[in-house]
Amino acid sequence: MAKKPTARSEFVFFDIVYEDGSQRSNRKVEASLLGGLDGDEPARTAIMDQDRAISEKSGLPPLAIKTIKRSGK
Repeated sequence: MAKKPTARSEFVFFDIVYEDGSQRSNRKVEASLLGGLDGDEPARTAIMDQDRAISEKSGLPPLAIKTIKRSGK
């Protein structure tokens, strides 16, 4: 019996530097959010949402983002 095809998601990875100097590498953002007139700016919002969810679970406040760039650039 043939398997049902699954939807494939493409991701772009970003390196994040926070205001306190800490760095996180390879943060995933869906490629469908990027491009167009805003370029990579929607990645900042997506990563801030991820940070907010992480901070709620850990009980620590989210860090302010200083810079975002695509991994490997």
